[in-house]
Amino acid sequence: MAGMGRVTERRRVIRVRDGAVSARADTLVGEEPLEIRVNGRRLAVTMRTPGDDFALASGFLVSEGVLADPAELARIAYCAGAEGPDGANTYNVVDVRLADGVPGPDVSLDRRVFTNSSCGLCGRVSLDTVRTTARWPLPLPRGPRLDPAVLAELPDRLRAAQRVFARTGGLHAAALCTADGSLLDVREDVGRHNAVDKIVGHALTSGALPLSGTVLLVSGRASFELVQKAVLAGIPTLAAVSAPSALAVDLAAETGMTLVGFLRGASMNVYSGAERLGLVDDESPDTASEGTR
Repeated sequence: MAGMGRVTERRRVIRVRDGAVSARADTLVGEEPLEIRVNGRRLAVTMRTPGDDFALASGFLVSEGVLADPAELARIAYCAGAEGPDGANTYNVVDVRLADGVPGPDVSLDRRVFTNSSCGLCGRVSLDTVRTTARWPLPLPRGPRLDPAVLAELPDRLRAAQRVFARTGGLHAAALCTADGSLLDVREDVGRHNAVDKIVGHALTSGALPLSGTVLLVSGRASFELVQKAVLAGIPTLAAVSAPSALAVDLAAETGMTLVGFLRGASMNVYSGAERLGLVDDESPDTASEGTR
């Protein structure tokens, strides 16, 4: 679409290698703000890599507990009045129109804190809000069982599928996988949460929610926000190549999710839900909270 932000851009860089200095063009990942409106009302602004904007917006609303079925979504469109200095549409504002009778997002103070920062200042409130917002029964279903060896192969499969990362080295990614390790979807973005929203948004519009038989793999760490998004999409297993936060572990344990961190080669830490990996028969709270690096 003409005028839309680019996924990658070229910039001049001075390169120093072993004392040799040269000038060259470098490929960088694009980053622009996206304002999400619901029924014409501004809800949130996120910095994202342009592309898959409608999926990002709809996936974000899944994590807000607003959407869970494609029939609840009337349409998504770029706002025609969002103009830049040159008068052209910036394609940085989308408006989500909900179907008749679908309640809009809660804009109360507690809801804004939970949605935008997940800061841990009110951790108990954040945990309880996920339970009351979820559109699927909690705790999450026990299945499917996973082979740790299959899980260990997923980071390499994700990296091989990251086309834009291979050109820029500047993107996070998320992958949706089957229990046998097959990649169902891969999305890249400057934000880990945006990549997850894009995956969930595509699943919503294809009628695939809840994603009860899948594994979500994310580059980087596993924050409370990412666990929240996985839970509200019905995903039973979340794996990250880096560390989770304490509140993320608490949420995973309370909702019956398998949470894996430091997934690197054959090594991993399982912070909750170890029974899905066949590592314990009946996980105890002590087992769920332990882990060594």
